[in-house]
Amino acid sequence: MDANTVGAVAALTGVSVRTLHHYDHIGLVVPSVRTPAGYRGYTDADIERLHLVLVYRSVGMPLEEIHALLDDSSADVLEHLRRQHTLLLEQAERLQHTITAVEELMNRHDKGIQLTAEEQVEIFGTTAFGEEYAAEAEERWGDTEAWRQSRQRTATFTNGDWRQIKADGEALLANLAQAKRDGIDPGSACANELAREHRASIERFYDCSDEMHVGLAQMYVADERFRSYYDAAEPGLARYVHDMLVASIDG
Repeated sequence: MDANTVGAVAALTGVSVRTLHHYDHIGLVVPSVRTPAGYRGYTDADIERLHLVLVYRSVGMPLEEIHALLDDSSADVLEHLRRQHTLLLEQAERLQHTITAVEELMNRHDKGIQLTAEEQVEIFGTTAFGEEYAAEAEERWGDTEAWRQSRQRTATFTNGDWRQIKADGEALLANLAQAKRDGIDPGSACANELAREHRASIERFYDCSDEMHVGLAQMYVADERFRSYYDAAEPGLARYVHDMLVASIDG
């Protein structure tokens, strides 16, 4: 049986030798045979499993979940490929949306037109805290369960899901701003309902405990970017949302 050394597999796939050794160590992709020279070798089937891992990783799935999926005796390779095909089509749909938005922006610039901030949001369909903070978020929270949940859930979101999330987020922001203008007291029944809606918006991405919700509330006040997002809708809203979320938990 022909087999490839770890160096050969690294050259073939572009995966570093260090990563291949890590996958071997955790039992994710293990070379199946020994070469005539006594080295461990990767068969064609091993390399196919490696490619399955790489595709699942490309859509944000954690290694532990990939391991469990690939070792699921009820699913064969074809089933994995079908599942990955679906995920990739959804990812391609999101990418195509971005490509179309960039082309529209190029077209406007070619005509000497500067889009307003609102028009840019309309064509890009962005959210307040999207890819701009992705690298920072991964550095800060990449080892947490919340991060793993978020990566897994967002990998399955369609463009329609993102548009709905954007619309719901804008509606929630408007309702929070109106509550502050109306003098709704933190801790009141109305304020607590808004706090529940706020938590539900977070839990689209990951499970949010009381402690995490308070942590987010503190960040809205401490981080200038989040504070500006809320205060742009209504002066002092970041502090108001903080007090509302904390009161809903303490109550």
